[in-house]
Amino acid sequence: MAKKILVATEKPFAAAAVEKMKEAVASHNGYELELLEKYEGQQAFVDAAKSADAIIIRSDKATREVLETSPAKVIVRAGAGFDNIDLAAATDLGIVAMNTPGQNSNAVAELAFGMMVFMARGKFNGKAGVELKEKKIGIHAYGNVGKNVARVAKGFGMEVLAFDPFVSTETIEADGVKVCGSVEELYSSCDYVSLHIPANDKTKDSINFDLLSKMPKGGTLVNTARKEVVCEAELEKLFEARPDFTYISDIAPTNAAELEAKFADNVLFTPKKMGAQTAEANINAGVAAVEQIVAFIENGDTTFQVNK
Repeated sequence: MAKKILVATEKPFAAAAVEKMKEAVASHNGYELELLEKYEGQQAFVDAAKSADAIIIRSDKATREVLETSPAKVIVRAGAGFDNIDLAAATDLGIVAMNTPGQNSNAVAELAFGMMVFMARGKFNGKAGVELKEKKIGIHAYGNVGKNVARVAKGFGMEVLAFDPFVSTETIEADGVKVCGSVEELYSSCDYVSLHIPANDKTKDSINFDLLSKMPKGGTLVNTARKEVVCEAELEKLFEARPDFTYISDIAPTNAAELEAKFADNVLFTPKKMGAQTAEANINAGVAAVEQIVAFIENGDTTFQVNK
């Protein structure tokens, strides 16, 4: 009997990505792909998971209920972030949880610069804007996305700095990037900060008024990570104190409507999280998820496990 890989995506993969995932599954004997797309309500996910040998998700919530219901022993989040998987539940149940790091990194980096240029040019209002060339950009967390941001920034002629206590100085400097000794140094030194930290108990609300107010005049925060890491309660206070400050994010804060009404010239939020929304990123992440599942089931490969 074929092993069933459930792709549960309330926000589906692009059609081209689904076709490539089907081709990847077909290249291995004994596997089949089942799609649960644009489903309504968590119960639909729970019900579909009951017969799944493996699960692939995007931004969907893999709750304890889903994981307890399913016989699956591996779940893959097609993308970098994995805070939508209940990792504690997965560990308790002996389920290997994975992500697909690096597969959408270029897409996220390109989006960050697309939004930066749009805002630097005053949302294309016809008035004189500013250039990115010779500005300083700080990268907060130098992972796969951060490395791509650094690469693109150099093409714009920007000076690139980074802070990441989990990446060696040698690794960062090898890319021609200056290492900052603290997060405060990064923010106080840079015209732009590109944010790539995960959302966890230590990072939630950590990007706050005190930190952001250290940025130079005209400072801009670009968040393509998670909205929870920015202290939303202090954003309005920040804009009132710093009318020169700009906040750009591909995931709107909870108080987005209020901020847009009061500080329209200083904020830019995409209607949905758009970082991985390219045909290439969809295909890369989807195919990688399939291949990682097969490698785990056939060979016990846990290279990309996140709940070790």
